[in-house]
Amino acid sequence: MKKIIAMLCVAVGSLIAMPGFLTAEVITLRLADQNPETGWGPTHAMLPWIKKVEDATGGRVKIEPYFSQTLAKGKDSWTAVKNGIADMAWCAHGYWPGMTPMASVITLAGLPIENAEKGSEVLWSLYEKYPEVREEYKDNHVLFLFTTAPYHLITTEKQVKVLDDLKGMKIRTFGDQQPAQMKAYGAVPMSIPMPDTYSALQKGVVDGMAAPWDAIFSFRLYEVAPKFTYAPFGVLSFSVIVNKDKWASLPEDIKEAINSVSGMEAAKFFGANYFDSAKPGVLKKAKETGHEITEYAPPAEELKKWEEIGGQPLWENWVKQMEEKGHPKAREILNSTLDMVQ
Repeated sequence: MKKIIAMLCVAVGSLIAMPGFLTAEVITLRLADQNPETGWGPTHAMLPWIKKVEDATGGRVKIEPYFSQTLAKGKDSWTAVKNGIADMAWCAHGYWPGMTPMASVITLAGLPIENAEKGSEVLWSLYEKYPEVREEYKDNHVLFLFTTAPYHLITTEKQVKVLDDLKGMKIRTFGDQQPAQMKAYGAVPMSIPMPDTYSALQKGVVDGMAAPWDAIFSFRLYEVAPKFTYAPFGVLSFSVIVNKDKWASLPEDIKEAINSVSGMEAAKFFGANYFDSAKPGVLKKAKETGHEITEYAPPAEELKKWEEIGGQPLWENWVKQMEEKGHPKAREILNSTLDMVQ
């Protein structure tokens, strides 16, 4: 009996000594997100992805999301992660024009990007292919990048049907390219954080904005800007990032598990579920709440004018500006982007 007890003690001791047995510590990562928890993107992409991470790590990682800017303001999210205020963040790169100049190629107005899943695939491919693009994100560890679906115009009073309708209108813009595009169209670009756009539209501070479907749903913009015009306004880019020191501190198997549900897989997942799936949700929600949306798609000959004035000239201007700023691969990166979006 003593021999059996001794053998059992040795066996239990060996198990306890095994890494992670009984004493495995759950790693908690705090994630900052400017969007409301009930928004389309958080419910259809962010929260499901968080579950993917927790499942992939066998429950050894727990991500605590802080929605609605409760941990960091949207415009401060990149530096909040860099400085350790947040461990992770959902970042909208339109807040920081000029920070990622080579990656901004994906946001050029009028690129023939069919949907967010495709745009996200192209952006992540550029990140993987070009060291110049990766260098722009070096201050934080990037898990994945993704884009919106092509933006369209929503307005409060006037339904925009032709380019002349835009002249003099105050339009909320975002990112590197939208302000230049709106100026080319004769509109007045205005910079307003996304969480403040509802009030700005309601009070007449702006007449309209270029917007993606998820934001229209999440911030109920259809209530104050119910006139939709489907014209080419390009896409915007986003990232999900981790503080570099925090990432370095994680065990290698945890990093591998998180990477297994990040990268290209997550880029396409977020594109498809954060943005592409949101349009029917907006139309359904507006109908349920008694808000009438009017939709207008300009004919092909009119859209060609939009492209000629606020599309291709901006591509060439982007290449010129990038080369003048010391980015010799700008033309190659543009051509590579055009090849991939076809």
